[in-house]
Amino acid sequence: MSLLEVSGLRKRFGGLVAVAGLDLSMTDGEMLGLIGPNGAGKTTVFNLLSGFLAPDGGEILFGGRSVVGLKPHEICRLGMARTFQIVRPFPQLSVLDNVKVAALARHPAMPAALEAARAVVERVGLGPRALSLASGLTLADRKRLELARALATEPALLLLDEVMAGLNATEIDAMVRLVSGINAGGISVLLIEHNMRAVMSLSHRIVVLSFGEKIAAGPPREVAADRRVIEAYLGEEYVHPAQA
Repeated sequence: MSLLEVSGLRKRFGGLVAVAGLDLSMTDGEMLGLIGPNGAGKTTVFNLLSGFLAPDGGEILFGGRSVVGLKPHEICRLGMARTFQIVRPFPQLSVLDNVKVAALARHPAMPAALEAARAVVERVGLGPRALSLASGLTLADRKRLELARALATEPALLLLDEVMAGLNATEIDAMVRLVSGINAGGISVLLIEHNMRAVMSLSHRIVVLSFGEKIAAGPPREVAADRRVIEAYLGEEYVHPAQA
Protein backbone atom coordinates (compact mmCIF):
# COMPACT_ATOMS: atom_id res chain seq x y z
CA MET A 1 0.00 0.00 0.00
CA SER A 2 1.23 3.49 -0.81
CA LEU A 3 2.15 5.80 2.03
CA LEU A 4 0.67 8.80 0.21
CA GLU A 5 -1.94 8.80 -2.56
CA VAL A 6 -3.03 12.10 -4.09
CA SER A 7 -5.69 12.06 -6.79
CA GLY A 8 -7.33 14.92 -8.69
CA LEU A 9 -6.06 17.53 -6.21
CA ARG A 10 -7.26 21.04 -7.12
CA LYS A 11 -6.85 24.49 -5.66
CA ARG A 12 -7.86 27.85 -7.11
CA PHE A 13 -7.25 31.36 -5.79
CA GLY A 14 -9.80 33.53 -7.56
CA GLY A 15 -8.97 33.28 -11.25
CA LEU A 16 -5.62 31.60 -10.63
CA VAL A 17 -5.48 27.82 -10.80
CA ALA A 18 -2.65 26.93 -8.42
CA VAL A 19 -3.05 23.15 -8.55
CA ALA A 20 -4.89 21.52 -11.43
CA GLY A 21 -5.96 17.92 -10.86
CA LEU A 22 -2.67 16.64 -9.43
CA ASP A 23 -2.07 12.91 -9.08
CA LEU A 24 0.95 11.56 -7.22
CA SER A 25 1.87 8.70 -4.92
CA MET A 26 4.70 7.73 -2.59
CA THR A 27 5.73 4.44 -1.07
CA ASP A 28 7.33 3.83 2.32
CA GLY A 29 10.97 4.87 2.35
CA GLU A 30 10.81 6.82 -0.91
CA MET A 31 12.47 10.17 -1.63
CA LEU A 32 10.35 12.09 -4.13
CA GLY A 33 11.45 15.41 -5.62
CA LEU A 34 8.83 18.03 -6.51
CA ILE A 35 10.27 20.64 -8.86
CA GLY A 36 9.14 23.40 -11.18
CA PRO A 37 9.46 27.13 -11.76
CA ASN A 38 8.44 29.71 -9.17
CA GLY A 39 4.67 29.92 -9.06
CA ALA A 40 4.22 26.36 -10.31
CA GLY A 41 2.14 25.41 -7.25
CA LYS A 42 4.70 23.40 -5.29
CA THR A 43 4.28 25.09 -1.90
CA THR A 44 0.52 25.14 -2.41
CA VAL A 45 0.69 21.36 -2.74
CA PHE A 46 2.55 21.20 0.59
CA ASN A 47 -0.05 23.46 2.20
CA LEU A 48 -2.82 21.19 0.93
CA LEU A 49 -1.12 17.98 2.06
CA SER A 50 -0.37 19.32 5.54
CA GLY A 51 -3.78 20.87 6.19
CA PHE A 52 -2.82 24.56 6.00
CA LEU A 53 -5.13 24.91 2.99
CA ALA A 54 -8.34 23.09 2.11
CA PRO A 55 -8.51 21.68 -1.43
CA ASP A 56 -11.26 22.65 -3.83
CA GLY A 57 -11.40 19.05 -4.99
CA GLY A 58 -9.58 15.75 -5.01
CA GLU A 59 -8.44 13.29 -2.38
CA ILE A 60 -5.39 12.94 -0.14
CA LEU A 61 -4.85 9.54 1.46
CA PHE A 62 -2.07 9.20 4.00
CA GLY A 63 -1.49 5.68 5.25
CA GLY A 64 -4.79 4.74 3.62
CA ARG A 65 -6.75 7.41 5.52
CA SER A 66 -8.22 10.58 4.06
CA VAL A 67 -6.68 13.69 5.61
CA VAL A 68 -8.85 16.18 3.71
CA GLY A 69 -10.52 18.43 6.28
CA LEU A 70 -8.10 17.62 9.08
CA LYS A 71 -6.21 20.37 10.90
CA PRO A 72 -2.41 20.62 10.59
CA HIS A 73 -1.82 19.32 14.12
CA GLU A 74 -4.08 16.34 13.46
CA ILE A 75 -2.17 15.47 10.28
CA CYS A 76 1.10 15.90 12.16
CA ARG A 77 -0.02 13.40 14.78
CA LEU A 78 -0.77 10.91 12.01
CA GLY A 79 2.88 11.11 11.00
CA MET A 80 3.27 13.87 8.38
CA ALA A 81 5.54 16.81 9.21
CA ARG A 82 6.82 19.72 7.17
CA THR A 83 9.34 22.53 7.08
CA PHE A 84 8.75 26.03 5.71
CA GLN A 85 10.64 28.10 3.15
CA ILE A 86 11.02 30.96 5.62
CA VAL A 87 12.25 29.57 8.92
CA ARG A 88 10.69 31.12 12.00
CA PRO A 89 12.03 29.54 15.19
CA PHE A 90 11.17 30.94 18.60
CA PRO A 91 14.09 33.41 18.66
CA GLN A 92 14.38 33.83 22.43
CA LEU A 93 14.31 30.10 23.13
CA SER A 94 17.35 27.86 22.94
CA VAL A 95 17.83 25.38 20.14
CA LEU A 96 16.96 22.57 22.53
CA ASP A 97 13.80 24.27 23.79
CA ASN A 98 12.66 24.98 20.21
CA VAL A 99 12.91 21.29 19.43
CA LYS A 100 11.36 20.30 22.76
CA VAL A 101 8.22 22.27 21.87
CA ALA A 102 7.87 20.17 18.73
CA ALA A 103 8.62 16.94 20.59
CA LEU A 104 5.69 17.60 22.93
CA ALA A 105 3.39 16.72 20.02
CA ARG A 106 4.54 13.12 20.37
CA HIS A 107 5.70 13.06 24.01
CA PRO A 108 3.30 15.03 26.28
CA ALA A 109 5.42 14.36 29.39
CA MET A 110 8.17 16.97 29.66
CA PRO A 111 11.04 14.60 30.60
CA ALA A 112 10.29 12.37 27.60
CA ALA A 113 10.00 15.39 25.27
CA LEU A 114 13.34 16.71 26.53
CA GLU A 115 15.06 13.37 25.97
CA ALA A 116 13.62 13.09 22.45
CA ALA A 117 14.61 16.69 21.66
CA ARG A 118 18.20 16.10 22.77
CA ALA A 119 18.48 13.09 20.46
CA VAL A 120 17.15 15.04 17.48
CA VAL A 121 19.40 18.04 18.13
CA GLU A 122 22.40 15.70 18.06
CA ARG A 123 21.10 13.95 14.96
CA VAL A 124 21.01 17.14 12.90
CA GLY A 125 24.44 18.27 14.09
CA LEU A 126 23.34 21.04 16.45
CA GLY A 127 24.57 19.42 19.65
CA PRO A 128 27.25 22.07 20.27
CA ARG A 129 24.62 24.80 19.86
CA ALA A 130 21.89 23.12 21.93
CA LEU A 131 21.81 25.85 24.58
CA SER A 132 22.32 28.75 22.16
CA LEU A 133 19.43 31.11 21.45
CA ALA A 134 17.83 30.50 18.07
CA SER A 135 18.17 34.22 17.30
CA GLY A 136 21.97 33.86 17.15
CA LEU A 137 22.11 30.98 14.66
CA THR A 138 23.51 31.23 11.15
CA LEU A 139 21.12 30.57 8.25
CA ALA A 140 22.56 27.07 7.82
CA ASP A 141 21.96 26.27 11.48
CA ARG A 142 18.45 27.79 11.37
CA LYS A 143 17.72 25.43 8.48
CA ARG A 144 18.96 22.52 10.59
CA LEU A 145 16.81 23.70 13.47
CA GLU A 146 13.76 23.85 11.21
CA LEU A 147 14.49 20.29 10.13
CA ALA A 148 15.00 19.22 13.75
CA ARG A 149 11.62 20.61 14.80
CA ALA A 150 9.92 18.58 12.08
CA LEU A 151 11.87 15.44 12.97
CA ALA A 152 10.94 15.82 16.64
CA THR A 153 7.33 14.99 15.77
CA GLU A 154 8.59 11.55 14.63
CA PRO A 155 7.10 11.60 11.12
CA ALA A 156 6.71 8.78 8.66
CA LEU A 157 6.63 11.38 5.87
CA LEU A 158 8.70 14.56 5.92
CA LEU A 159 7.86 17.47 3.58
CA LEU A 160 10.94 19.63 3.01
CA ASP A 161 10.25 23.02 1.43
CA GLU A 162 13.51 24.45 0.03
CA VAL A 163 15.58 23.39 3.02
CA MET A 164 18.76 24.25 1.06
CA ALA A 165 17.73 27.70 -0.18
CA GLY A 166 20.32 30.37 0.60
CA LEU A 167 23.07 27.92 1.57
CA ASN A 168 26.53 27.87 0.03
CA ALA A 169 27.95 24.84 -1.79
CA THR A 170 29.62 23.38 1.31
CA GLU A 171 26.45 23.82 3.39
CA ILE A 172 24.34 22.26 0.63
CA ASP A 173 26.59 19.20 0.51
CA ALA A 174 26.23 18.82 4.28
CA MET A 175 22.44 19.16 4.05
CA VAL A 176 22.31 16.58 1.25
CA ARG A 177 24.15 14.12 3.48
CA LEU A 178 21.82 14.88 6.38
CA VAL A 179 18.63 14.45 4.34
CA SER A 180 19.98 11.30 2.73
CA GLY A 181 20.71 9.86 6.17
CA ILE A 182 17.22 10.72 7.39
CA ASN A 183 15.72 8.91 4.42
CA ALA A 184 18.06 5.94 4.89
CA GLY A 185 16.77 5.74 8.47
CA GLY A 186 13.29 4.93 7.15
CA ILE A 187 11.57 8.31 6.83
CA SER A 188 9.96 9.04 3.47
CA VAL A 189 10.79 12.48 2.10
CA LEU A 190 8.90 14.75 -0.31
CA LEU A 191 11.36 17.44 -1.34
CA ILE A 192 10.83 20.85 -2.96
CA GLU A 193 14.18 22.23 -4.03
CA HIS A 194 15.63 24.46 -6.77
CA ASN A 195 19.18 23.14 -6.45
CA MET A 196 19.07 20.61 -9.25
CA ARG A 197 22.30 18.88 -8.30
CA ALA A 198 20.85 18.15 -4.86
CA VAL A 199 17.46 17.08 -6.24
CA MET A 200 18.99 14.76 -8.82
CA SER A 201 21.32 13.12 -6.31
CA LEU A 202 18.68 12.63 -3.61
CA SER A 203 15.46 11.76 -5.43
CA HIS A 204 14.35 8.26 -6.35
CA ARG A 205 11.69 9.84 -8.56
CA ILE A 206 10.82 13.39 -9.58
CA VAL A 207 7.49 15.08 -10.30
CA VAL A 208 7.54 18.33 -12.29
CA LEU A 209 4.85 21.00 -11.98
CA SER A 210 4.24 23.92 -14.31
CA PHE A 211 1.33 26.33 -13.82
CA GLY A 212 -0.25 23.89 -11.39
CA GLU A 213 -0.14 20.91 -13.74
CA LYS A 214 2.06 17.84 -13.62
CA ILE A 215 4.02 17.84 -16.87
CA ALA A 216 6.44 14.98 -16.16
CA ALA A 217 7.25 12.28 -13.63
CA GLY A 218 9.83 9.53 -13.40
CA PRO A 219 13.45 8.76 -12.54
CA PRO A 220 15.76 11.80 -12.39
CA ARG A 221 17.64 11.06 -15.64
CA GLU A 222 14.43 10.64 -17.61
CA VAL A 223 12.88 13.80 -16.21
CA ALA A 224 16.02 15.85 -16.89
CA ALA A 225 15.92 14.76 -20.54
CA ASP A 226 12.21 15.50 -21.02
CA ARG A 227 11.76 18.29 -23.56
CA ARG A 228 8.73 19.71 -21.70
CA VAL A 229 10.78 19.99 -18.50
CA ILE A 230 13.69 21.62 -20.31
CA GLU A 231 11.41 24.20 -21.90
CA ALA A 232 9.34 24.92 -18.77
CA TYR A 233 12.04 24.86 -16.11
CA LEU A 234 15.56 23.57 -16.66
CA GLY A 235 16.53 25.49 -19.79
CA GLU A 236 18.94 24.42 -22.50
CA GLU A 237 21.94 25.51 -20.42
CA TYR A 238 21.17 22.71 -17.95
CA VAL A 239 21.32 20.08 -20.68
CA HIS A 240 24.11 21.75 -22.66
CA PRO A 241 26.16 23.73 -20.10
CA ALA A 242 28.45 26.41 -21.47
CA GLN A 243 32.04 25.35 -21.89
CA ALA A 244 34.54 27.08 -19.62
